[in-house]
Amino acid sequence: MSQRAQRILVVQGHPDPRPGRLCRALAEAYADAAREAGHQLRVVDVATLDFPLLRSKDEFEHGAVPDTLREAQEAIAWAGHLVIVYPLWLGDMPALLKGFLEQVFRPGFAVGAARGDDRAGGLLAGRSARVVVTMGMPAPVYRWFFGAHSLKSLTRNILRFSGIGPVRTSLFGMVEAGGAQRRARWLARMADLGRRAA
Repeated sequence: MSQRAQRILVVQGHPDPRPGRLCRALAEAYADAAREAGHQLRVVDVATLDFPLLRSKDEFEHGAVPDTLREAQEAIAWAGHLVIVYPLWLGDMPALLKGFLEQVFRPGFAVGAARGDDRAGGLLAGRSARVVVTMGMPAPVYRWFFGAHSLKSLTRNILRFSGIGPVRTSLFGMVEAGGAQRRARWLARMADLGRRAA
């Protein structure tokens, strides 16, 4: 392999744990190719995790991370590159994935512990990320007409604010009408990204 091996965490954000979902196939294509290329892989499947939703600012800032998510937090700390895969639901990420991110990207782990914290910037600096989103509408419509507002919120307000960068995106649109040939092209594209750890 001509490039240095990466430590990669794939976060499967589809809330349905059943196989056959495009998000799962895309993530698996990426992970399989990355392993074959010599990269180290860990996977967090949000659909299989049991955790409560946060309900207050105090809980977010001072509450303990649930035991069921400590391994996921450790995997984020371990990784040099994060890949987050999810379907667009009602113009945003599924609620389960948002709840997961709120739990694990806590003050003291992802950002300074409190106002006035002397640590500058996000605490997860030195990592890169790729966000992969599937959707029923054409991807250019989401990106240009709707402004990709929810994607920007994730990439800017959560990932970059935590110090992660660069953050790149891959959008797969019209997935219900994709057909076998388009699906094969999408999987090949994800495999190429996995080999390059991009």
